[in-house]
Amino acid sequence: RWVKQALDQLTNEVPEVLPLGVRETWELVGRREAIRSYHFPASEAELRLARRRLVFEEFFGLQVALAQRRHEYDHRGHGIAFKTDSALTAQLHRSLPFELTDAQQRVLQEIRRDLAQPRPMNRLVQGDVGSGKTLVALSAMLTVVDNGYQAALMVPTEILAEQHHRVLRHWCEPLGVSLDLITGRAGSKQRRESQARLSQGETQIAVGTHALIQEGIDFDHLGLVVVDEQHRFGVLQRKLLSGKGETPDVLVMTATPIPRTLALTVYGELDVSVIDELPRGRTPIVTEWYPLGKRRELYSQIKERLRAGRQAYVVCPLVEESEALEDVEAATAMAEHLREHFKGFEVGLIHGRLKPAEKDEVMLRFRAGKIDLLAATTVIEVGIDVPNATIMLIVNADRFGLAQLHQLRGRVGRGAHESQCYLLTDARYNPELAEDESSLQYRDARARMRFLRDYSDGFRLAEADLELRGPGELGGTRQSGSLDFRVANLASDGRLLEDARTAAQKLVKDDPHLALADHAALARFVAARYRDRGQLAEVG
Repeated sequence: RWVKQALDQLTNEVPEVLPLGVRETWELVGRREAIRSYHFPASEAELRLARRRLVFEEFFGLQVALAQRRHEYDHRGHGIAFKTDSALTAQLHRSLPFELTDAQQRVLQEIRRDLAQPRPMNRLVQGDVGSGKTLVALSAMLTVVDNGYQAALMVPTEILAEQHHRVLRHWCEPLGVSLDLITGRAGSKQRRESQARLSQGETQIAVGTHALIQEGIDFDHLGLVVVDEQHRFGVLQRKLLSGKGETPDVLVMTATPIPRTLALTVYGELDVSVIDELPRGRTPIVTEWYPLGKRRELYSQIKERLRAGRQAYVVCPLVEESEALEDVEAATAMAEHLREHFKGFEVGLIHGRLKPAEKDEVMLRFRAGKIDLLAATTVIEVGIDVPNATIMLIVNADRFGLAQLHQLRGRVGRGAHESQCYLLTDARYNPELAEDESSLQYRDARARMRFLRDYSDGFRLAEADLELRGPGELGGTRQSGSLDFRVANLASDGRLLEDARTAAQKLVKDDPHLALADHAALARFVAARYRDRGQLAEVG
């Protein structure tokens, strides 16, 4: 009764924020009518119309803010119009012992079109684990180098920086392209020499961590910034790197597939490219679930594969509300446990608290085949590539999110041999158990085990993750306060989001500053609700 009294008193004071043209084009009821009917509908049909209007309004306001931000980016200054018929890129592709996938070629064409434009590129490339994003990024960097500019690749960890540097050097040295590795652990003499080469233009491609944005790192002619696993960097860090050049093009990459609805919401002002195809010849990874009670049986299977010359990762369980030190203790205990049960095999240990030189030494020995089993924390989640490692054992897998499990699984399956991913949990998380009232607390973890076992496609898993967790947590892949929708649901309202995006882009194209009198209420709504919140997604 109180709600109805409040509605009767206040609804007439609610301003209409959607312009008449938008309401007519998309057949939307008025705002006041929608609010009344949503709370006290006369029929199911009236409730549907009311909800449709309110969902559209939430999506539309956000998409207008994103379209305005994109307009500002496109008009903030002249970018560099690169020539895209790159001899270096063509030479690289001829030297490869394989052909690019159709998806890689399509995304590369999208990037080339951006590079050729005088406005700065602002593109997100997302691809599944092992889909070949690095090669696409290198092709773009070589195009820029061919134009006399420098390129920078920024990654979140030193292990990943060193791996990228090693891989890119293998491809670039035969082309005569010079690379430098910039990380925080370089000695003062090495740092000074790297800084000099960068500032004088001798270094054509710089690979590094956040050390690339530190004071004293200056580029002679920076033309392209590539940010890998970009959700691990803050907005300020990305801006600092792109600020090292006048108006460099920006390419951001993620190996965490994002549902289309979430991509349009969180990355709505970026152009999005998707590499949705794995390289030919990849052997699918077999994923199996085991209860902790069958650990010895599982160990026997792993020993057989180790005797055949393969290698294995064993990822330690997360400690609830863990501090990094507790994870280290868990990893150390796991390594001792493995040494006890895998006598005759070499067991290594890697975690985030090791010194960089110690991490390098462990990974060098693992790549060389001198370590059979590597006990690890999630420090290996992204970017580690050892083709002979074909076994991934995740202990207490129920404590990991679906996207993280998929990332860990992606560390294997990178060579010609069949790979296995084993999910080891308490028997209560058996993915085959039926749900009942007494087991609701185990439901989501069982679903994660089931999804991971049954699907290898990261994009399908991302949709499942959206359904399981909702957009709030998934939105945590980047700093944003834009996902707390009051009515809209990204998992079920995708069609309305597409419609709202179309409408918003048309309106902003015609009136980018919402200066028309008919758009005054909308301008106030967008400013209050979206535009001043959280600095949505500025990359460049």
